[in-house]
Amino acid sequence: MPGMAEEVSSQESEEENVPEYTKASVLNRFVAKIIDLIVAAAFSKLLSPVGFFAGLTYLLIADGFFDGRSPGKKLIRLRTIREGGELCSYKESILRNLTLGTGYTLFFIPYIGWLLTLIIYSIEGLVIIGNERGLRIGDELAKTVVIEDGGTTVVK
Repeated sequence: MPGMAEEVSSQESEEENVPEYTKASVLNRFVAKIIDLIVAAAFSKLLSPVGFFAGLTYLLIADGFFDGRSPGKKLIRLRTIREGGELCSYKESILRNLTLGTGYTLFFIPYIGWLLTLIIYSIEGLVIIGNERGLRIGDELAKTVVIEDGGTTVVK
């Protein structure tokens, strides 16, 4: 059957065109996110009355900077990409960071907000550890993945 051979060869060529990436380690992701949270906290303290919104905005859109790298990810050499291999845009960055933005917002409520923030961030961390692809809830929502960026170039 000539049609079957053509189907198999087209499937093989599609698989060959999919680039392979190295999943980012949990420790590297944790360190990069701590750096980003420190930057967001600095915005919230330095730019008083609008600092809270500056920090929240930074936290939500940071993964859209520098071709899918927040400043924390850039320092640790990580990159956020979409599942198809394209760069993470601001839209995906906002989607993937909604849970963290919620925690950031709740943190400004004394005691109960601190506890809820700790619970949200802990759940996200446990999901990363338990997921074989290293995806957290935000990654599942935005269809993104965090990879090691050791010289990897992603074509726009």
